[in-house]
Amino acid sequence: MKMDARPPVLGTEALAVEVGRHRVCRDLDFTLQPADTLVILGRNGAGKSTLLHTLAGLRPVAAGRVLLSGQPYADWPRGHEACLRGLLAQSQPDFFSATVLETALVGRHPYLGRWDWEGPDDERIALAALDTVGLGGFAERQVPTLSGGERQRLAIATLLVQQPRLYLLDEPLAHLDLHHQVAVLDHFHGLAAAGAGVAMVLHDINLTARYASHVLLLDGEGGHVIGPAAEVLTAPRLSAAFGHPLRAVPDGDGMLFVPA
Repeated sequence: MKMDARPPVLGTEALAVEVGRHRVCRDLDFTLQPADTLVILGRNGAGKSTLLHTLAGLRPVAAGRVLLSGQPYADWPRGHEACLRGLLAQSQPDFFSATVLETALVGRHPYLGRWDWEGPDDERIALAALDTVGLGGFAERQVPTLSGGERQRLAIATLLVQQPRLYLLDEPLAHLDLHHQVAVLDHFHGLAAAGAGVAMVLHDINLTARYASHVLLLDGEGGHVIGPAAEVLTAPRLSAAFGHPLRAVPDGDGMLFVPA
């Protein structure tokens, strides 16, 4: 990926990831620089979420290393990694009743001491994040009353409240209508432009083409292709990875990919 004077937000060295006997990837080497947006693509079951959780330091590697801001996760003081990287998981379990604002404030926990409570600045950050995702008037709503799309936007707001250097997003567009899909991707594109690193799992190839600077394409059998989006997103590669023929249709300065 492109060179940058700042340290990479994320990197891998000869990384191998496995689930049981299934190999997700092997010999994966890359660096994610500030301002990069990496999209992970692949068919269902290829291991995209497993890989993302490994990049978040939440799963052991089969081989190789994952580096967060140039250091292995184990080298960071306990809890400090949460100030550097944030993960949006696919599902958001709600074990206790809470308001929307209380849930968003969870994102500030990495910055609080053991016995600290959130202060006015934390609440200001949380309210701003809720405004960003269109939940500005929902602060006192109970989370169980939200629709699926509203709950997803609250999860995104909670991640924004965390303010990490690296955003890892597992299917961030789940449950969102087109308007909110584009709004969310526009916002993370802006965060990347401001110096964050973004890596996300998406299913929409054409949104990937629009927003990704780089693409990691998993073939579902342990192989991968990684590189600039324009080089990885070709009809032959995508057809092979997804097991269905696709064709590229010119669309302005880019391409749209449609079933053949």
